[in-house]
Amino acid sequence: MYKYLLSIAAVCIGVSSYGQSAYTPAQNEYISYQGRVGFKNGAAELAWPGTSLTVRFEGTGISGQFKDSDTSNYYNIIIDRDSIRKIHFDTTNTIYTLAAGLRKGKHTLQIFKRTEWDKGKTWFYGFALNDGAKLLPPPKLPKKKIEFFGNSVTCGYAIEDYAGDSPIGYFENNYDAYAAITARHFNAQYYCTAKSGIGVMVSWFPLIMPEMYDRLDPTDSASKWDFTQYTPDVVVVNLFQNDSWIVNMPGNPQFKARFGTTKPMPEQTIQAYKNFVQTVRGKYPKALIICMLGSMDITREGSPWPGYVEKAVALLNDPQILTYFAPYKNTPGHPKTAEQKLLAAGLIDFMEQHVKW
Repeated sequence: MYKYLLSIAAVCIGVSSYGQSAYTPAQNEYISYQGRVGFKNGAAELAWPGTSLTVRFEGTGISGQFKDSDTSNYYNIIIDRDSIRKIHFDTTNTIYTLAAGLRKGKHTLQIFKRTEWDKGKTWFYGFALNDGAKLLPPPKLPKKKIEFFGNSVTCGYAIEDYAGDSPIGYFENNYDAYAAITARHFNAQYYCTAKSGIGVMVSWFPLIMPEMYDRLDPTDSASKWDFTQYTPDVVVVNLFQNDSWIVNMPGNPQFKARFGTTKPMPEQTIQAYKNFVQTVRGKYPKALIICMLGSMDITREGSPWPGYVEKAVALLNDPQILTYFAPYKNTPGHPKTAEQKLLAAGLIDFMEQHVKW
């Protein structure tokens, strides 16, 4: 393990004090991004869970300039694919020491967003290098590509809250959720288009996946993602858990907003799922699409929801659209770290049987 320092109580330092040659702005060919990242006013906007940026450098340390809209976001700082530490940033524009005291030589730094976009955005402005250090050409991105469309299970909601199911960012960790684990297993690029509480027909808030899936900035309905920037080989759709609850809650405000007073019939539910998967197919004509459920109560014995998904997929009549249903975990709350590993193991086994990269 390498020794390095995470400076949480960093001192605000002007960019100019580093000198032009030692500072690399966010939009630079030497910085590699994964996830839907926008650029405004010289900064990279990090919102989606699982978004990451990676650099290679030669030297003993590196710092980064960040600002957060809240203090609820958390990130993993990963040095040389080995040491991992958690950090979160302040609401002031600050330069943080990300790594220090490394051995002399070449290193890789990855910054990985553990939390989802309801915790706010983070703005990344650039890297400042220690004296004599320099950035190197970025590591080559993996050839394989995966994208996940999901809800809280995919986000890693409350994954580290072993006493409850807290919504605060401290307990969320997309890095150890099944989706990110699966991407790392296959050495694939990873895009995570997910939000806790979201559904296909109805969510716990006034936004559903068919309205969010095509956004660059998830908080802005006018901000559209350019799907030509990233074409996955495999798409995993893991939705419906929230729908399965709210359709039985006629007093819920979102039920009333979406359905009025009448619960959707099974045929409507099947059609809604079919329509969304068909929309995804339109964006990614050649991808293998896996329609997944699990492992909360949506896959418990007697649940009708796997049948809805199977019928929707049958209607699509597309051999490149498959179903995979994870076993019901039969424990309270959201999947914790060990349960997420089991979810990943099941999906990985399914993909190894069916995916031809």
